[in-house]
Amino acid sequence: MTRVHLKDRDALAMAFATIAVAAGRIVMQEFCSAFAVNAKGDGSPVTQADKLAEHAVVSGLRVLLPGVQIVAEEACSARLETHADEEFVLVDALDGTAEFVARRSDFTVNIALVSNRQPVAGCVFSPASGELYVGGGVARAGLVAKNGNGLPEMKDIFARLRGPSLTAAVSRSHLDEKTEQFLNTQHVGRLLTVGSSIKFCRIAEGKADVYPRFGRTMEWDTAAGHAVLAAAGGSLVTPEGEPLRYGKATAGFANGPFVAWGR
Repeated sequence: MTRVHLKDRDALAMAFATIAVAAGRIVMQEFCSAFAVNAKGDGSPVTQADKLAEHAVVSGLRVLLPGVQIVAEEACSARLETHADEEFVLVDALDGTAEFVARRSDFTVNIALVSNRQPVAGCVFSPASGELYVGGGVARAGLVAKNGNGLPEMKDIFARLRGPSLTAAVSRSHLDEKTEQFLNTQHVGRLLTVGSSIKFCRIAEGKADVYPRFGRTMEWDTAAGHAVLAAAGGSLVTPEGEPLRYGKATAGFANGPFVAWGR
C-alpha cells in the first residue's frame, strides 16, 4: 500500500477504506461460521473476528503510516495504553460485537486519525450491508460490491438542517433512562434504532438528526463516525455543548456522555 501524507485527509480516509474493506472480508468469513464467544474482563463479548480483523487493520496501518501510534480496542484491552501522541489512529475492527454475536447486520469496521484531540479523517465500513462511509475534508458514501473487489464510486453526503420534527438515531443495545430523558426534551417524531457507529453515518447522510448517548463508550467506538459526521457538516458535543475530545489515555480512552447532531 502506498503511504499517504497525514495532512491529505481525503486520501487518508480512502486509504483507511481500503484497509477496512479487507478486514470486513475477514469479519464476514467469521460471521458465516460457527464462531465461539468469550468475555473480556469488563464482561463485554469478544470473538475471533474481533482479533483477526484488528490484526489485519493494524498490519495495514503500519505500512500506510509507519511510526504513527495505533490505539486498537483489543490490544488496548490486553495492555492499557498510558499516553496518546499528538497524532494517533483509533481502531475498532469490529464495532457492534453484540450485534455480530446476535447475527444482526449492523456491525462495522472503524478507523480514524486523531490530530490535536479531534478526529480529522475516518472510515466506517459495514461488511454485511456493504455500506462504506469516509470523512476527511469532505464526507462521502458508497456501496461496496458483495464480492469485495475494489472500492465503489463515492458520492458526497451532507447532514441535513434541523427541522421542527427530529429523527433520533438510538442504540439497540444501550438505550438507557438518561438517553430517554434527553429525547423527551426534544421534538422527536421518529426513532431510528440501529447498532454500532452506523448511527453517526445516518446523521451524516441526512437520514437522522440527533444521536444522544449517555452511557459509557470508548474513543474507538466514536472517532471514525465522528470524522464522517464532522466532514458532512454535523457535530459531536458533550451535553453542555463542548467538543468531544480524544486522547484521554489516563481515563482508558473512555468517553463521557455526548450528543451527535446534524446541521
